[in-house]
Amino acid sequence: MDRQHSERLHSRTVAGRMSSAMPLNPRISSHGSRPTKEPACRKAPQDHAGRDQQAQHTTILLCKSRSSQAALLPQEHRMFMEEAYNAAICFKMLRDINSSDPLHLKYIIKKIKNMAEGSPNLVMETIHDYFTDNPELSSRHKFRLFQVLKNVIGVSDILEETWKRRFMKLALENMTKSTELEDIYQNAASDVLVALCRHSWPEVAQHLETELLTGVFPHRSLLYVMGVLSSHQELLNKEDRACWEELLAQIAVKSVPFLNTDVWSKELLWALTKPSRTQQEQLPEKTFLFTYYGMILQAEEESTTVRTHLQSLLETSHQWPKQREGIALTVGLAASRHLNDVWAILDQFGRSGPIKWSLHSFSLKSSEDLRWKWASSTILLAYGQVAASAKAHILPWVDNILSRMIFYFRYSSWDETLKQSFLTATLMLMGAISRNEGAHSYEFSQTSELLECLVVLMEKEPQDALCTESRRQALNIVCSLCKLRPPMDLNRKSRLLSTCLRSVFSLPLLDALEKHTCLFLEPPNIQVRPLQRHAQQIGGGRGSLGLRAAPNCTRPLILYSQTTEALDCMLQSFITQSPTAEELHFLLSHLYVWLASEKAHERQRAVHSCVTLLKFLNHQLCLDPKEGFKRIGQLVGMLGILCQDPDRATQRASLEGVGHLYQLLMRQKAGEPLQVESLTPKEFSQPSADGAPLWSSGDQKATPLDSQELASPKDGIFHLDSSQALKEIMRHLLMAEVTDLIWTAISGLGSSSPFRVQAAAELLLAVIHQHGAKLETVANMGRGIHLRLCSVRIPQAKENALYAITLLARNHTPELVAAFLDFSMPLDSHAFRLWRALGAEQPVSRLVLAMLLAWLQERPLPARATDRNPNPKEKTYLRSLAAMNTLLELQFAREFKKAVREAYPQLLLALLTQVHYTLELNLATEPQRGQQAQEASMPSPQSHSTSLEALKSLLSTTGHWHDFAHLELQGAWEHFTSIHTYAQGVGLLARAMVQNCCWQIKAVLSWLLRRVQSQEERERKAAILVLTEFLYSPVLLEVLPKQSALTLLAQGLRDDSPEVRVASLQGLGNILFHPEKGRLLRGQLPPFLNGFFQNSEPVVVDIMGTVSEVLHRLGSQGAGVQSLSVAINARSFFDDERDRIRAAAMALFGDLVATMVGRELSGLRTQVYQSMVPLLLHLKDTCPKVVTQAKFAFYRCALLLGWRPRHTLFCTLAWERGLSARHFLWTCLMRSSSEEFSIHLAQALSYLHSHHQHMKTWAALFIGYTIIYHPQAVSRMVSEVDTNLLFCTFEDLKKDPEPGVREFASRQLSFLREVLEGRQQ
Repeated sequence: MDRQHSERLHSRTVAGRMSSAMPLNPRISSHGSRPTKEPACRKAPQDHAGRDQQAQHTTILLCKSRSSQAALLPQEHRMFMEEAYNAAICFKMLRDINSSDPLHLKYIIKKIKNMAEGSPNLVMETIHDYFTDNPELSSRHKFRLFQVLKNVIGVSDILEETWKRRFMKLALENMTKSTELEDIYQNAASDVLVALCRHSWPEVAQHLETELLTGVFPHRSLLYVMGVLSSHQELLNKEDRACWEELLAQIAVKSVPFLNTDVWSKELLWALTKPSRTQQEQLPEKTFLFTYYGMILQAEEESTTVRTHLQSLLETSHQWPKQREGIALTVGLAASRHLNDVWAILDQFGRSGPIKWSLHSFSLKSSEDLRWKWASSTILLAYGQVAASAKAHILPWVDNILSRMIFYFRYSSWDETLKQSFLTATLMLMGAISRNEGAHSYEFSQTSELLECLVVLMEKEPQDALCTESRRQALNIVCSLCKLRPPMDLNRKSRLLSTCLRSVFSLPLLDALEKHTCLFLEPPNIQVRPLQRHAQQIGGGRGSLGLRAAPNCTRPLILYSQTTEALDCMLQSFITQSPTAEELHFLLSHLYVWLASEKAHERQRAVHSCVTLLKFLNHQLCLDPKEGFKRIGQLVGMLGILCQDPDRATQRASLEGVGHLYQLLMRQKAGEPLQVESLTPKEFSQPSADGAPLWSSGDQKATPLDSQELASPKDGIFHLDSSQALKEIMRHLLMAEVTDLIWTAISGLGSSSPFRVQAAAELLLAVIHQHGAKLETVANMGRGIHLRLCSVRIPQAKENALYAITLLARNHTPELVAAFLDFSMPLDSHAFRLWRALGAEQPVSRLVLAMLLAWLQERPLPARATDRNPNPKEKTYLRSLAAMNTLLELQFAREFKKAVREAYPQLLLALLTQVHYTLELNLATEPQRGQQAQEASMPSPQSHSTSLEALKSLLSTTGHWHDFAHLELQGAWEHFTSIHTYAQGVGLLARAMVQNCCWQIKAVLSWLLRRVQSQEERERKAAILVLTEFLYSPVLLEVLPKQSALTLLAQGLRDDSPEVRVASLQGLGNILFHPEKGRLLRGQLPPFLNGFFQNSEPVVVDIMGTVSEVLHRLGSQGAGVQSLSVAINARSFFDDERDRIRAAAMALFGDLVATMVGRELSGLRTQVYQSMVPLLLHLKDTCPKVVTQAKFAFYRCALLLGWRPRHTLFCTLAWERGLSARHFLWTCLMRSSSEEFSIHLAQALSYLHSHHQHMKTWAALFIGYTIIYHPQAVSRMVSEVDTNLLFCTFEDLKKDPEPGVREFASRQLSFLREVLEGRQQ
């Protein structure tokens, strides 16, 4: 059969076309002489302009032998043969398409299209003949032939009238034919008619009009053609498109009578509600039908008819999305002329029972209920279409429409359908408003409620996925709302901004978004307008591949870019509507939270949005240059820190932001706009050549634009590195702006990001180095640094922050001292480091000490607990105590060592006064919680108050440890714990300074003379107590003449304080002013010494105390020859059975030794040597007072004998315990008095006979050490009785609870046996 058709085709070609070949195909004949180089199936046409040149390439060549023979024939014959061969090949391909698979079918269609571009008449004739000669073709074969014919007509520039008529007839005959392929067969035939429209538009339009207006409801295929023509703009040129729209309007007017025809109306409603093959995609015929229906209702004059039809339409199913959109479209078109009727119908429909059920979320009982489930979405879309159709009449209706839309949004069941319908409707409403010229002056009442709905919608968006355009649409709506009146109130705008920024910035990384999207079996079909045209070129136009060109995993990237672009547009809209510095600060303050985020991608997104906004302002010039920026320093600080971000994209963007900010600042300083090209907000949103928005923020996959592309070459700021750029911009900041910058850096110190802490510390140091001298509110800055210093874990960052304090201290020491005192009670390690940094430079350390002393002297009494109103002196009271606390710690700081030594006189007198002050506050017996914590951290276990510890540390850290040792060994610090014994403690301290010939006495005297005249009683009291003791110092008269001293003391007799008067009276009785008293006092010594032997213990103790006082009052005159008698008598009571007498005797002996310093000892030296062993052994006395006096007397004797090392000796006596301390003391004794070895040993042996076990034990240990180092001497001196006592004692010591003593006793027993055996031998 096919062979017969082929032969017929060949014969007809030979017989009938020879004469007409050239007229029918002039392009082939005109180029027939050119050789063909390439088969048409391998080369597609490039464009229509070059088709004549490509005709030879689209001709299929004969075999080589036939071509060689044809070359010998005339040119016409050769062309004929080629045409015949091409027709045969085309015929064969038309036959083969029936059995081809889809891939091969696509290949054949492409080959035939290429052939038609060169020989359209040949191909069309072949197709027509194939249809004519094969009337029994299958439906499938015809379907594919229609596809081929559609493509051939589409590539033809000119179509002859013959082919127009024939193919139009062919299409019309098959459009309504019923086959097993159903609609797709009719659609293929209809597509041929659509393709003919480009060549014979009037004929096709006339036919369509005729068929529609017959009064019979049109066939589906006719509606399909109408739908395709209406929806595809590229099918008609501009002029034909205008005619088409006019024709549709005329058809709609002429179709109005059909509304009253029951059959036609029912068929219309059935066609609209008929289920489609797929409910997700709207068919062209149904789309047109909804439009057609709306236009007819629009043309209808009777409102009753309009209402009836709309009511019927709304009562159909609302289950499928395209159905809902179509119903809304019909309602909207009707509303353009019948707005009141449409409004009434929508209102009535909204109050109906099914709608109420869907709003109350009743459970669905049957599939029938699904038709009403999303009816509220239809209503929302309908209101949007109504707004879009109202045009110039929209403004009075906006609030009503919005109120209904908001109602359905709030009270309908929440799902993706409702959300998308609400957004779509709102966008249509905003578009209608924006097209109305009077919208900018109209007051809308529902915008605030709409904003609340948008906030709720954005909050419900998933934070781990970006699959829909909901975010972008909501942001676009906000952009439109910015332009409406009234403007948003501040609180609502703040919430909106926070929600929008969080919804976009907190999205996961793009890699995670892509992976999440790729998990969907059917990822959301997101239309991307910038890429749509390119996708269509790849997919072949209006095919199924049109929107699938971009892979699924690229959609999140594109959608994210669009979303961030919308966010940037929203920010730009806010600043455009309110171009003030206040608004800029408001927007930036919401970005700061994200600029400081711990997540790198969130910081990157935020900084790109920030830089985009700055670019916009820099080019738009919308800010008034005469209006000062608000807190611009904070932005400089944020960008400066981000210039050190680990992410390179964030670094570059931040540095670019600094450049744009610098330009804005320079414009503001100059007070006039710089010459920068102005762009509209719309231009900022236009995509660049690669499809990416030029001014949109990006993500980690996006590379920010080089700032040099947008900046003028003269803008040198863009060519500097971050540190230089920041220095340059800081030069132009006002002090308030610099302060904001510093506070931003201080806040950065508290971040948990290491890079942020390091960058903040460097920025803080740079700013203070440049502007530190001119800063204000430095005190608060110091407090802020302290609060965040504890969280800084990076050593270099901490050092930079501390060095910033050092720089600030050069010009702001008083403010910083006062601020640091507020957090120095108790003083933690971070506060202590701040104090050290404050005094790192020597001149400043002196000033810091002076300020602390000044605060220390501010000693108001604290407010009572019952006082409700805060006492203005309360803070001063606390700072005074904090100054005392700080002084204690700073004495140990290396930075303050020299300053403390230089200020020793002032510190000594100030701390003595402070001790009295704390006693007044009763801090020693009732410490507050803060002081308890401080007490627990004191270095000495015997400390009772911070002030006392400060006094102790002052003596020990400034080289006055001799004075400290005197008070420590005799337990004199206890006197400072009570207000009643305070005077005695001060006297003992001053007495120690005199006895040790302190080199600071002169300096102390100079300061003391000022304190005597102080207005503060406690200062006068401390000063006069020290002065009365200093009267015994030989250097007194070098500073204070005798007459001046008398005058000063005489004035003290008139003081208001009884204590000052008493001390002054005692000073006036000093031997310095009455030298004759020395002889009188020495004359009283013999009777006193005789009183030592009375039986009354208290009397003896008092007499010994009196002798000690006499020795002290004799001063430099001394006791003379009676010193030996005093020593002998005092020593005779060292082993008295009465504790108090032993202690008094040792104290007297120590006082006597102290008076002999620098004098000739003569016979007193022997007494001192003979007292050493008893004093040493009494260190283990059972009475604590005896132990104390034994220590002090032993120490005084050691000083008199010149023992070394003195400091180690003091420390051992004061605090050491155990065998090591005993061994050290024994070593000192043996080394310093070897000549008295026999005396010491004999004394130790005598104590073996003591009734006190502790004395016997200590003596045995002493002898044990001696046996180790001097065995021969011991063996000669030890009697048999002494030996037995030693054995017994060491046996007892083997049971001692201390392990070291037990081990020592065991070794001594063995060694003692060896010594005795050696003596016997």
